[in-house]
Amino acid sequence: MLTLITGGSKCGKSSIAEDILSLVQSRKIYIATMEPYCDEAHKAIERHRKMRLGKGFETIEKYTDIQDVTVLNGCGILLECACNLMANEMFSAGENDPVSKITKGIAHLNEKASEVIIVTNSVGADGIIYPAETMEYIKNMGNLNCALAQMSDRVIEAVYGIPVMLKGSLPECFSNR
Repeated sequence: MLTLITGGSKCGKSSIAEDILSLVQSRKIYIATMEPYCDEAHKAIERHRKMRLGKGFETIEKYTDIQDVTVLNGCGILLECACNLMANEMFSAGENDPVSKITKGIAHLNEKASEVIIVTNSVGADGIIYPAETMEYIKNMGNLNCALAQMSDRVIEAVYGIPVMLKGSLPECFSNR
């Protein structure tokens, strides 16, 4: 099962993703894609580590090349987030076709895992024209999010912590809310 969770900044995407992954009874892997490059990044990483504390996650820090992650049959995977992964592939690794590389990497994860959840962000909706490098990133993120939505069994938009189904059905962990 492949689930894509999208939404704006600080809208509850991570909490929704963790709630869905709580249904997985086997090994839970958190693929962290944020490179700790500044104080804000370190603060965000620490906040997410605290959120996951005691929830049974094994964290793998993988900033690029997610196709190289070893996946055991039946495990649950939470990849957070596609936007950081895209930035790393484009700007740190200099990847020429990051959309294809990331899409293939996620397909690889989904082949063996029982549940793969990808957290992404809505980018490009503000209509502002940015420098060319940023516009290329926004274009690539739009293409990646479209490709992931097509691949996914479920697409959820997080709105103020509420999961809004765009594709598929609401997971059972949200039935009593």
